[in-house]
Order: sequence, then structure tokens, then C-alpha cells
Amino acid sequence: MRKIIASLCLLGAVQSYAQPGKFNGIESNLGNLFRLSDAKTRSISPENFKGEKSRGGMAITGTGAGPAKDLGQGWKISPSVVIKSKTTFTIAEIDSAGSIQHIWMTPTGNWRYSILRIYWDDETTPSVEAPVGDFFGMGWGQYAPLTSLAVCVNPGSAFNCYWPMPFRKKCKITMENIDSRDMDLYYQVDYILTDVPNDAAYFHAQFRRTNPLPYKQDYVLVDDIKGKGQYVGTYLAWGVHNNGWWGEGEIKFFMDGDTQFPTICGTGTEDYFCGSYDFDTRKKNTAGVSESNYTEFCTPYSGLAQVLRGDGHYNSQQRFGLYRWHITDPIRFEKNLKVTIQALGWRDGGRYLPLQDDIASTVFWYQSEPHGVFSRLPEKDGLEVQ
Repeated sequence: MRKIIASLCLLGAVQSYAQPGKFNGIESNLGNLFRLSDAKTRSISPENFKGEKSRGGMAITGTGAGPAKDLGQGWKISPSVVIKSKTTFTIAEIDSAGSIQHIWMTPTGNWRYSILRIYWDDETTPSVEAPVGDFFGMGWGQYAPLTSLAVCVNPGSAFNCYWPMPFRKKCKITMENIDSRDMDLYYQVDYILTDVPNDAAYFHAQFRRTNPLPYKQDYVLVDDIKGKGQYVGTYLAWGVHNNGWWGEGEIKFFMDGDTQFPTICGTGTEDYFCGSYDFDTRKKNTAGVSESNYTEFCTPYSGLAQVLRGDGHYNSQQRFGLYRWHITDPIRFEKNLKVTIQALGWRDGGRYLPLQDDIASTVFWYQSEPHGVFSRLPEKDGLEVQ
């Protein structure tokens, strides 16, 4: 078995190396990490707002000017920014062809009230629009460790994104603070300047929320994707309003003209997120008695990263954070895509119970531009975690 695994790894490296044409550095992985490239690495942060060569750490004013007053220029004078209430700050603006490789940030305040947007090339409407917490898999405004290939949330609420994001002319990343309080933001955007292949699609992400879900209605994750591309990820912040198990519902992918019935239909919510049987491992307590409990887990491609258990007082509801990345199994579409999921529990006597839960989603996909018109982001009250 070890020989087989080693052979497969080597095969992946050889196939990456054998691809024709000049390597542009956009897809960095162990299979092609050794290959030379003409791509130029750059990074934008408060210490170098434009990512310019040889101009990092030159600030003489900034949020660190006080602590650095005895040290002077070059000593962490501008490590962060303050985004005033009801204002939008431009995190990055790049006027060239290239690809975002990594985004790190540690936003303070209410993560539902900080709206991340990304614009590609000359578009006037964003291709990415989501509260920053939901974009990074933290929809409930509380830290939980999340370890995956595409997104990592590390101790201290450090948000990391590794989705590759190529662009041909321009990239603009903004953060809107809709809260009544100012927010502090430490951030770094790592990217490369390089030619972009003709078949490279653009990264998209869209947030939605319904609270409560109307009785006997499917939750619609997205229904306005038009064009050619591939669906690559789902994050759900699921708040339960009933007792009992809540994850019997099926996810469905309606693609390329599907109407009443989808091409892809899952078998249950925990099944889609690569778990099983209520995410319950029935751990034994100190007395050796088996107990029924949700079991958090993180893998490279899927996880139940967060379980918020009711405290019997004001925080009485159970809430869950789940992710599923279609990295090795992207869902490809030619013309359009709609994705729905059912909210189902159990009635007495073994019958399904349609649930009326609080469900928020952020979905991720790549497609050729132009993209369809996004549904309107909820107002502040509609974003609030109650």
C-alpha cells in the first residue's frame, strides 16, 4: 500500500511537470513547487499598501507609531488600519495580471458586520460579497479552529484563505464596516504578477441567509449562477430551532437547464459534508457510559468545525458551522447552476419534519465572466446573530 501511495504522489508530480507551456506559478502545490517560474511575488499590507517592490516598512505614521516612537522608521509603525464605522476601506488594488495566493486577516468587532468584497478587472459589481466571518467559515461570530486546504482559522481568530484567484487586468478588495463601532484590521494579501492562461476562470463567493426558513421550503444556496464554470465549496452556519436531529435534508444541484429534478441529489446533510449518523461517535464518559454527542472534525475537504451547544440561559440554541470543499471533485456546469438544500428533522412515528431553521450560506465557485446579478445582501438587522 505504501508503494502505491508513493507512486500516486510521484505520478501527480510528474504530470504537473509534464504539462506543456511555461509555468506561470498560479497553481502552487507539492507537485509543481520545484518548477521555476517568471511570476513575481508581491504582498500588500498596512506596511506596504500598494505592494510595491523595495517599499515595505517605510511608514512614518500609523497605528504602531506610539510604541515605535523610540525606534523610528522600519520598526512596525503601520501594522494595521482602523476602519471607521459606516465606511469602506480598500484593502488591495492591483493594476496588472496576476493571482491572489493567500489572504490573512484578524478583523475585530462583529464579523457579520464587516463585508468583504472582491472585484475583478473592470467590473462594477463584486464577484465576492460576504460577511468576513462567513467567508472564512466563522458565521456565528465566535472562534473555532478550522483546518482545511482552502481555509484555515488559527488561534487568536487568524483568518486564512488559500483559494487561488487569478485576474487579467485588475483586482480590488474592500472591507465595509456597517457596525456602529470602528474596527481594527491587521491583514496581508499575498499575490503574484504573471500571465493568466486563457482557460482560467474567476473566483466567486456569495452569501445568503434565511431566518426562519418557511415551512416546507427548500433553502436556496444560490440560483443566479450563469455561465460556464465549476462549483467548489459550501459553508453553512446552521441554527436549529427545534429539538432533535436536523440534518436529514438532501442537497440538490440543478445544472444546465434542469427544472423540477436535479442532476445531482445527495442523501442527507451530514452525508454531503462527508460525515454520517448525526456526526455522533457516542463517546464514553468517565464512568464508561456511552453518551450521544456531536463530534467536531476538520479534514482538508470537509468538516463540522463548530458546534455551539445551548447553555440553558440566554444562549439557548444549538448552532453549527460546516464546510465542504469540492477541490478534487468540482461540480462543473456549462450554462447555469442552482443549489438547494432541505431542512429536515424527525416527527413522532418515524416521519420527516420540515424545519424552520436559521440558515446562512456562503458558496464558492469559478466561472467565466460576466457573472449573474447577485441577490441583495441582507440589511444589518437581517445579518445579526440573535
